[in-house]
Amino acid sequence: MSEPFVRPGTSMCVVSLTYGDDLDAIDAAMAAHVDWLSDAYANGLLLASGRKQPLTGGVIIAIGSRAEVETLVARDPFVAGGLATADIMPFTASMAALPLADLLSS
Repeated sequence: MSEPFVRPGTSMCVVSLTYGDDLDAIDAAMAAHVDWLSDAYANGLLLASGRKQPLTGGVIIAIGSRAEVETLVARDPFVAGGLATADIMPFTASMAALPLADLLSS
């Protein structure tokens, strides 16, 4: 088994999106949400994202401080449109699997 890479200090956040009651509106805004995700990935701001199981919302792992991630998430069409709420949980990454090691600052 490979040892994880250790380098302290990278600010990250886990974002838990929770959908409101209007799932038809979520479906209608999905393309805009995916565009927002794609842009954030292209700008190096996200590590992973996906749907919760069961489908009550989504989870996003973002790079940045709480304030930076709050600003990013406020532009998500789901959040901006009042279709979902976001719970942002900041943490300081100190260990990562080798494929993610370069994302941690020294």
